[in-house]
Amino acid sequence: MLRSKVLSLLPRALSISSSSRQMSTATKLTIVEVNDKTGIATLSLNRPPINGLNLQLLQDLQQSIKEIESNKSTGLILTSANSKVFSAGIDIHEMYKPDKERVRLLWTTLQDIWVALYGSKVPTAAAINGHAPAGGCLLATSLEYRVMLPNFRIGLNETQLGMTVPIFCIFNYLNVLPRRLAERALNQGHMFTTEEAVQLGMVDDVAQSKEEALEKCAQFIGSFAKVNPVARSLTKLQFRAADLQRFEKERQKDLDIFMTFINDPQMQEQLGVYLQNLSKKAAN
Repeated sequence: MLRSKVLSLLPRALSISSSSRQMSTATKLTIVEVNDKTGIATLSLNRPPINGLNLQLLQDLQQSIKEIESNKSTGLILTSANSKVFSAGIDIHEMYKPDKERVRLLWTTLQDIWVALYGSKVPTAAAINGHAPAGGCLLATSLEYRVMLPNFRIGLNETQLGMTVPIFCIFNYLNVLPRRLAERALNQGHMFTTEEAVQLGMVDDVAQSKEEALEKCAQFIGSFAKVNPVARSLTKLQFRAADLQRFEKERQKDLDIFMTFINDPQMQEQLGVYLQNLSKKAAN
């Protein structure tokens, strides 16, 4: 009886693991595996310890998204190779005493990634297997469907860091939360628990393991198997086109706001204190 039950689960498990192949990537900061049976690509952030979004990780992520789109995958699942953190957002070291051209490229690359994910032609989902503050939340809420593990937090907490919330973050929140709640949460920099996020519709489902989260994401993407992909993509675009068009009009303004924030002497002083405190904690 037990043997037959185990065997009955094998096809389901194999559909996720052994039938997958890894796509080539520029470095190992992102890992792309494509399920040969379903055509679904799983894109894992892989920059220990917290998937801090430095320039190299963002460029790798951008390249991986392009590869997935060009290889005509049937869907994209974004997740983390880390069991505690989905992504902690932009790497603080990139913002402290930055090279102006490098930090400008960092932000424009993040802008391009948002455009690519928010407007992706393929069905997209996030298996959130760790904390997702700031940029981690941005990535997850750019996608169409989210599954999150218990006992983690997700949210855009930019205002707590003294940063004006970027316009594309606002678009994401308005796409997943009621307007009044989105405004309040962004102004407060509120971090939602898994339970809160599910209750409010920010996250679609809860999973007890990363494997279960990936399976639920695959099931969501599979729900479009009998739908014409062009019709689905164009319908999705009709919902999101106004946001994408408005962003393109305000792209330079968004960059200017970020550069002003980064170059503010008071902000640089605060970042320096924060990094010093991190070093002290690491030393203890």
